[in-house]
Amino acid sequence: MRERIGVIDRRGESEPPSNGGRRVNTGAVLAQMAMLLLLSFPAWPQAALVDLTSLSLEDLMNTKVSSVSKTEKKLSRTASAIFVITAADIARSGATNIPDLLRMVPGVDVAQINGNTWAISVRGLNGQFSHELLVLVDGRNVYTPTFGGVLWDTLDLPLEDIERIEVIRGPGATVWGANAVNGVINIITKKAAQTQGGMLVAGAGNLDQGFGTAQYGGGLGKNTNYRVFTKYFNQDHLPAAGGGVGFDGWHLLRGGFRTDSQLSGKDNITFEGDLYAGHENSPETPNINVKVPLSGGVLSSTWDHVVSARSDTRLQISFDRYKRNDILTETRHTAAVDFQHHYLWGDRQDIVWGGGYRFTTSNTVATLSSIPPHLNMQLFSAFFQDEVALVPERVYVTLGTKLEHNQYTGFNLMPSARVSWTPSTRQMFWAAISRAERTPAEFDNSVSPNFKDEGAIAYEAGYRTTIGRDLSIDVATFYTTYDHQRTTEPTPAPAALLFTFQNLMHGEAHGFEIAANWKVTDRWSLSPGYAFEQIHMHLKAPSQDTSSVFEDEGSSPVHSAQVRSHVNLRHDVSWDVSVYFVDRLKSGGAPAYTRLDTGLTWRWTEALSMSVVGQDLWKDRHLEFVDNAGRVRSTLMKRSVYAKLTWQF
Repeated sequence: MRERIGVIDRRGESEPPSNGGRRVNTGAVLAQMAMLLLLSFPAWPQAALVDLTSLSLEDLMNTKVSSVSKTEKKLSRTASAIFVITAADIARSGATNIPDLLRMVPGVDVAQINGNTWAISVRGLNGQFSHELLVLVDGRNVYTPTFGGVLWDTLDLPLEDIERIEVIRGPGATVWGANAVNGVINIITKKAAQTQGGMLVAGAGNLDQGFGTAQYGGGLGKNTNYRVFTKYFNQDHLPAAGGGVGFDGWHLLRGGFRTDSQLSGKDNITFEGDLYAGHENSPETPNINVKVPLSGGVLSSTWDHVVSARSDTRLQISFDRYKRNDILTETRHTAAVDFQHHYLWGDRQDIVWGGGYRFTTSNTVATLSSIPPHLNMQLFSAFFQDEVALVPERVYVTLGTKLEHNQYTGFNLMPSARVSWTPSTRQMFWAAISRAERTPAEFDNSVSPNFKDEGAIAYEAGYRTTIGRDLSIDVATFYTTYDHQRTTEPTPAPAALLFTFQNLMHGEAHGFEIAANWKVTDRWSLSPGYAFEQIHMHLKAPSQDTSSVFEDEGSSPVHSAQVRSHVNLRHDVSWDVSVYFVDRLKSGGAPAYTRLDTGLTWRWTEALSMSVVGQDLWKDRHLEFVDNAGRVRSTLMKRSVYAKLTWQF
C-alpha cells in the first residue's frame, strides 16, 4: 500500500562533507545549558523510578492504564492487548530515541530505514508512513494527514521525562478515532512535580557523536510546579548499502516546558510546549550531501475538573506547527479541541463520552505535482462508551462507538464490544470485536478524489495470568479482516499521472503475541516476548496492480522474538542485555537479523551515574527495511557504542 511518488522538487542546500560529513554546532547548545545552570538553586531531587518488576504479581494485575478507555482502569479490567513501557524500562533500555524503545513490545514492527527515517507499525502493513497506526503524546494526536503516518524523527522528547508508553495492539478507534486501525501508541509524560530539581545528561559515541539534556524543575507558589528543558543530539552518517557514506546524518535542538497548577480542590490545569529546529542529510540522492531544514513546535493545555466524587471532565486544547523541506516543502498548522466527560451511573455503569474538532491547514511550495499548494481540512468527532459490571469485580462488558466526519468521505462509525472476566486475582480472560477506518491522506485524495476509507474488523482474545510468586504471562491472539484497501492502478496514456489509487484489495491477518516477566532471583529478571503474524491479501477482478499484495504481505516479519535481562550486580552496578530477532522481509528483500544491545550502569551516588552502552553488537552492519515507494534510500545499521553521564541535583 505504498505509493509511487512522481515529481519532487527539493529545495535544500548542498555543502561538501567535513569531519565525516557532520558539522557540530555546539555554541547554541552550550549557551542554553548555561542559562539553565543559572537557575540551579536548591530543589527537590528527581522522583524515583517505579519498577514494575519490584511489584507483587497481584499488584501488577492492578496496574492502571488510560489509553484503552480514556480513563484509568486496572489492567485486570482492560479487555485489550496492551503493553506498558515504564520509566524503569526506559532507563534500562539504553535507547536514545522512542523508536528503539518500541522494539521491546511484541507485535510492534520497528525497522530503521536510514539514520533519520523509520518504518513502525503494529500487527503488520509496515512502511515509512504506516497509515493504520495512531500515535499520541499525552493524548494529543501527532498523526500527519499529508501522507498519513508519523514523523518519527521530530518525535524526540527527553526520555527521562516519559512516565510510560502505553501500546495498544489492535483497534483503538472507538475512543481515539480514525487511523487507529491496528494499534495506538500513547506517550505519557511525567507531571512537573515528578521532575523537581536539576538534571544534566551528556554523552557521546561513534554514531551518536554528541547528545545532552539540561533540565530544571521547581515551584511557583504553593500550587504550581514547572520544568524547563533543552535537548540536543548530533548523529553521524550510516554506511550506504552499496558502500561508502550514506549521507543521512542529522542534528536537532529542542527546548520545552511544562507547568501543572492546582487552581482549586477540583481544578487542575496543565500547560506544555516545545520548539525544535535542525537539519537532516537526506539519502535520497546518492553521493550528495543535501542538508534539509526542519522546524516546528507545539502548545497544549489540559484542564481537569472534578464535578463530584462520581463525575469529572477534561478539556484539551492544542496548536502545533511544523515546516519540512524533505519529500515536499510543507508548512502545516493544526488546532484541536477535545472534550470528555466521565461519570459513574448507578453501581454498575462507568460511562465516558465526548467530542472533538480539528482544523489543519497545509501550504506547500516545492510540491509533488499532485498535491494542491494550499489545503484546509476539518474533522468533527463524538464518542460514547459504557462499561457495565455484569458481576462486580468479575465480569465487565464495554460497548462504545466513535462517530467522525471528514471532508473526503463524510461520516464514519467505528463501534466496538469488549468483555473481561477475572475469575481470581491471578487470572483474567478477555475478548473483543471492533470496527476501525483509515481515512484518505491528502496525497491519496489528490491522486484519486474518489478514494474511499480503508476498513478493518478485528476479532481479539487474550489471557493474563500470574504463576507462583515470580512469573506473569500475557497472551493475545487476533484475526483481522481488511476491506477497500488501496491499490495502485496504471492510467492510460497520455494521463498527467502514471498511476491512480483505487480500493480494490481485501484480505485478512491472523497471529498472536506472548509477553512474560520472570523474576529469576531477587537481583535478576527476564522479560521474553514473541510475535507471529500471517497476512493474506487479494485483488478484486478489475485491479491491474502488480505489487501491492506482495508489499503488504511481505513488509512485516512473520516471526519476531526478544528477551531482555536485567541484573543488579554488587557495588551499585547494573547490567542490562536485550536480544531481538526479526525474521526476513519478503518485500524489499531485507534479510533476517539479530540485534544485541547491552549496557553497564554505575550509580556512584544517588544523584550521579554513568552508563556505557553498546547497540547492534551482533553484526557490524545490516539492512532493516527497503522503502519500495522510492521516497528514500535505505542505509545500513551499524555497531555503535556510547558513554553517558547523568547528574541530578
